[in-house]
Amino acid sequence: MNTTTYSEITPEILNLAKQSYETSQINQELYTKYEVKRGLRDINGKGVLAGLTDISEVRSCIVVDNEMIPCEGKLFYRGYDIEELIQGLLKDNRYGFEEITYLLLTGSLPTAAELSSFSELLGSYRSLPTSFVRDIIMKAPSRDMMNTLARSVLTLYSYDDRADDITIPNVLRQCLQLIALFPVLSVYGYQAYSHYHDGNSLFIHPPVPDLSTAESILYLLRPDSKYTELEARILDIALILHMEHGGGNNSTFTTHVVSSSGTDTYSSMAASLGSLKGPRHGGANIKVVRMFDDMKSVLTDWKDEDAIQAYLRDLLHKEAFDHAGLIYGMGHAVYSISDPRANIFKSFVHSLAKEKGREEEFQLYSAVERLAPKVIGEERRIYKGVSANVDFYSGFVYSMLDLPTELFTPIFAMARVVGWSAHRIEELSNNGKIIRPAYKSVAGHQKYTPLKRRK
Repeated sequence: MNTTTYSEITPEILNLAKQSYETSQINQELYTKYEVKRGLRDINGKGVLAGLTDISEVRSCIVVDNEMIPCEGKLFYRGYDIEELIQGLLKDNRYGFEEITYLLLTGSLPTAAELSSFSELLGSYRSLPTSFVRDIIMKAPSRDMMNTLARSVLTLYSYDDRADDITIPNVLRQCLQLIALFPVLSVYGYQAYSHYHDGNSLFIHPPVPDLSTAESILYLLRPDSKYTELEARILDIALILHMEHGGGNNSTFTTHVVSSSGTDTYSSMAASLGSLKGPRHGGANIKVVRMFDDMKSVLTDWKDEDAIQAYLRDLLHKEAFDHAGLIYGMGHAVYSISDPRANIFKSFVHSLAKEKGREEEFQLYSAVERLAPKVIGEERRIYKGVSANVDFYSGFVYSMLDLPTELFTPIFAMARVVGWSAHRIEELSNNGKIIRPAYKSVAGHQKYTPLKRRK
């Protein structure tokens, strides 16, 4: 009888893995020889142009006398500066997730009547199919909420009579339902995990259609469903800042690649979730929080800047935290001088830190943000500037909101599903070719050897 478990790595597997790893190694000099842009980026980190989009623009430089000059980072949603959009929401003292979702999907800002109708539509889509929570979410809860979310999304395919219909009206309907359901699926998945794996009480609050998306997340998650207005507004801003970031980020590019094959919306979203789950993408803010936890345990004085710089150098020398040689939350594939999302976030982070009594911790974050570029510049050869990215502060915000780390990346997904939806519709609307970049084979040809002659 075979007693091998699914998670067991046997000696046979180890041997096969060794062979697989060794045969998978490619001479690094060949990438230069054949001018392969690894990661589809050049030596300066600039992405290879693979498509066109009308959804958002990420700007990190300007052209002066035909020369690219780094500038303060800018992010535009459908041509609107994200900073102006946020300021407009703050001035009117209203939540903005629904409004910016409308903008990204339709290309225009809604009127008051359109926004009211659209918000009501999203609220009506928050209900799951009958027995879905019992039969799907409560069965075999996963320790990773992104896997739980992806499984739930794929299962929803079975409840949709028009699951494979990729006409734009139907795809938009599916996308709106998924945008509304991502918070419900994620929070319920966490509650099931927390109950069955950690022995905590099980709370399954029914969704309230009239709440904003940010309010709904806090309402569903907390045992008493209570939250402050500042908490909900900062979470709302966090969702808006994470909604969209151009077509080239890994998960959105995945949306384009998978959608170009003509597959269904549920499969496309599940594929993008798989991309976002990676620690190099959506899981980065968890690394930032854990890095700071380690830093706080090592430093005896959080205000000692010499000690902070020494710790940062230890990180780069692979002598601290996870020995990866990285200062998490610093640097971005596109931005060099500044990430506008981090700049917007920082002002609100300070307000929340005051409310939560964590100002000293905020000052430590601010010190690292200021000192890390200096340390990196002294220790590493860099081709562009280094600044704090949005992940630098987002994890700190989520921890102050008492959100479990298991939900950090799903919250990113709750926001980014809006961008994925817009890009999926854009890909299908333009009826482009299936995306298929080239890979050059560097394997030598071999003669076939009959089985009995192999050694």
